[in-house]
Amino acid sequence: MALENERLLDDIGWHILHELQQNARISFAELGRRVGLSIPAVTERVHRMEDAGIITGYHADVAPEKVGFPITAFIRMSITGNVSAQIVDLVDELTEVSECHRGTGGDSFIMKVRVSSVAHLEELIERLLPYGTTTTSIVLSSPVTKRFIERMREQKVEKKTRKMK
Repeated sequence: MALENERLLDDIGWHILHELQQNARISFAELGRRVGLSIPAVTERVHRMEDAGIITGYHADVAPEKVGFPITAFIRMSITGNVSAQIVDLVDELTEVSECHRGTGGDSFIMKVRVSSVAHLEELIERLLPYGTTTTSIVLSSPVTKRFIERMREQKVEKKTRKMK
């Protein structure tokens, strides 16, 4: 599978990923024009990337403040004991949790949440407290909200070096 992914992630494959991350609603005709492939060829490449699990879905970006959730916060949670599965089950039910990551160090879980008010945030924290200690940070602004996945620079440099040899 790694070899197939490597073949799919040549210069054209990365260009396709870049274009789809910019606009997932782009037509195959326009995508093909931008990357230099025919419509059938670009369609096949995209389907192969989907089959390989490189492209996992297509999403609409929604402005949380426009739909009643103006406050974004990060909740870091430190736990003791064997309550991880219970926390995973709980946060799976909490629609306010937009992301939940299990990590190392002092924070067992880090959650990104969207809430309607500070009182709403307090209610959410209260639901988590039986399972551990929380530390919460409210987001004031977000200079970078979304970073696209791009080919690593080292790979670009390595490839250029190989071509020179």
